[in-house]
Amino acid sequence: MTFALTDYDYALPEELIAQEPSSRRDHSRLLHVNRTSGAMAHHRFSELPDLLKSGDVLVVNDTAVIPARMFGVKETGGRFEILIVNYASGAGPAETDHSENSTVEYECLVKTSKNPRIGTRIDFGPELKGQVTKIHERTCAIRFESKKPFDEIMNRIGVMPLPPYIKRDHDKDPGERDRNAYQTVYATHKGAVAAPTAGLHFSKAALDQLKTKGVSVATITLHVGYGTFMPIRCADIRDHQMHSEQFMISQATADTVNRAKAEGRRVVAVGTTSVRTLEYAAGGDGCLRPGPGNCDLFIYPGFDFKCVNAVITNFHLPQSTLILLVSAFAGRENILNAYNRAVAEKYRFFSYGDAMFIE
Repeated sequence: MTFALTDYDYALPEELIAQEPSSRRDHSRLLHVNRTSGAMAHHRFSELPDLLKSGDVLVVNDTAVIPARMFGVKETGGRFEILIVNYASGAGPAETDHSENSTVEYECLVKTSKNPRIGTRIDFGPELKGQVTKIHERTCAIRFESKKPFDEIMNRIGVMPLPPYIKRDHDKDPGERDRNAYQTVYATHKGAVAAPTAGLHFSKAALDQLKTKGVSVATITLHVGYGTFMPIRCADIRDHQMHSEQFMISQATADTVNRAKAEGRRVVAVGTTSVRTLEYAAGGDGCLRPGPGNCDLFIYPGFDFKCVNAVITNFHLPQSTLILLVSAFAGRENILNAYNRAVAEKYRFFSYGDAMFIE
């Protein structure tokens, strides 16, 4: 086992980074990896029902991505771009009177020509104004004031926070296609600033097909935060600190998962967010505890999995916390072999790319 970050690298041609979603959600490719033997097989995602078993419990993250990126202008005329990073757990409404003014305050990543100062005012258009109230190491607190509910305005003027490796004109709304494609079909609870991308492959028809086969579908909510964009900056992976993200596990989901574990049935996590939430909320006996919480679990090789038996996931960036997680689950050599095979077979990588099923 190695803890050197450079040992979790691989060569990826830029042309394999998916820039557009599949024509249909379940038409992406699916690399099946056996984590014991390292054996691999190639499938389409639509063949997933053939790989799952009756009695399996599929756990999905039902967070919904918000249009958290907005563009404004400072009083001096300079451009001011923000990304709200704590929508789900933020200060929320500081003062709210929808008949007159709506005032909310959120932490934001900021992009501007000069470092903002406390008191800096931003004009986001005729319906929304902002003012910097606090400055932190990487973020600013911004108080927003409007004549209408903040969510209504954000949904109208905000744009989807697509990852930087998906090339769009970020001065404009990426478009209706991205608004739909960068959201799972089961997204329910608003709060994420990045999609739980393994879930993007599921169509409603595919979920119905799995249920018909006898696969149960259970939901958890983890609002993916800006920590998902943050690179590991330390040579030894054990020195990295994960950002905390808000989650919720219902009693029904805890009961469904715990019953499956007691009966020897598999828990199949859809995406690394589901894996981290389940493992964080499971006790030493693997028993899942319901309720809200804040997950800062960093999973890297050597981690002892108590709850999850199989994982559906996308292909992740080199030297990222996500490739460390799947390496912990399947073994570093197996994962790097699978990634190199996927490169050779010209799989599509990252958020809009193809998927893996690891069991």
